[in-house]
Amino acid sequence: MWSTADKKFMREALLLAKATEGRTTPDPMVGAVLVKDGRIIARGYHSEVKTAHAEAWAIQKAGQQAKGAILYINLEPCSHYGNNPPCADLVVRAGIKEVVAAMRDPNPLVNGQGFKILQNKKVKLRVGLLEAEAKKLNEVFIKHITTQKPFVVVKVVTTLDGKIATKTGASRWVSGPETLKFAHHLRNVYDAILVGVGTVLIDNPTLTTRLVKKIKHPIRIVLDALAKTPLTAKVVTNKETRTIIVVGPKAAKKKIEALKKNGVEMLKVKASKGRINLPALMKKLAKMKITSVLVEGGGEVIASALQAKVVDKMHCIIAPKIFGGRTAKTSVEGEGIKSPEQAWQLNNVKVERLGEDILVTGYLR
Repeated sequence: MWSTADKKFMREALLLAKATEGRTTPDPMVGAVLVKDGRIIARGYHSEVKTAHAEAWAIQKAGQQAKGAILYINLEPCSHYGNNPPCADLVVRAGIKEVVAAMRDPNPLVNGQGFKILQNKKVKLRVGLLEAEAKKLNEVFIKHITTQKPFVVVKVVTTLDGKIATKTGASRWVSGPETLKFAHHLRNVYDAILVGVGTVLIDNPTLTTRLVKKIKHPIRIVLDALAKTPLTAKVVTNKETRTIIVVGPKAAKKKIEALKKNGVEMLKVKASKGRINLPALMKKLAKMKITSVLVEGGGEVIASALQAKVVDKMHCIIAPKIFGGRTAKTSVEGEGIKSPEQAWQLNNVKVERLGEDILVTGYLR
């Protein structure tokens, strides 16, 4: 069904979409390629939220040449009015003869309606080319739009013996420079970064994007049930991005007000035994249009996230070092499991190198 040329043009559309990673949230990443007589006549992509959609930009650039062309696109053209008018109608008006789409748009406002518009107007339609790649590209959008919850990614760096710090608590640096750049790349593309108050008290991190070409800083989220975050912490004093401190019902009101006066956003969520209820938090974050959350620890927070079943994906980086020490912190703390069959299992595992470090990526769905 799919020719070599079909695959080539769809891969071009996917590359165009990928180039906008981190910019379009809460919208999906979309790339469009217009082809006529076997050659590309125009390209388009959705560059940022509220900007023109990919197919609209490609059609505008093609002008009259769009008539009779084939549109390759990684996501179904939209069928509703949002920040832009319906793209399916635009495709019809431009006289495009055929649309090749990788996947249906899972947005309930679309979900096949764009395809129906095209078919009703006798536009030839083929769907499913490189669908798996298209779904992986927009995994954040798909999770958020279908569940009203953010896509949650855990990034953890450990030694060969599973330590994230020495017995004295020293943790800089466990990994090499390539891993540090990768960590900042993740901050660059996900909406928010989440840590526990313990990380703030011990490391006093800034949690901004620095080591890569910056698209944006992530929103900083600190789990702090009792509002222990110092007013002098960098997540409070650094104003490059928003900081949300998540507190429980027992947090001191005076401290909450003091943090607010210092420009921090306070979010109250139910808590038990000093731990924030993570499923409840994720629902609130989704309502704030935070579609993705990068969890950077520490070990107790990661254990809580796994236990609460809110984690979708993990990046586990292993440095070729051994710290030892029975009291040295590990990447996943908490109470642990009782038997091996209860282990959290990563699926669709991919193994890569980051300099001398090893990156293991997998999913927990």
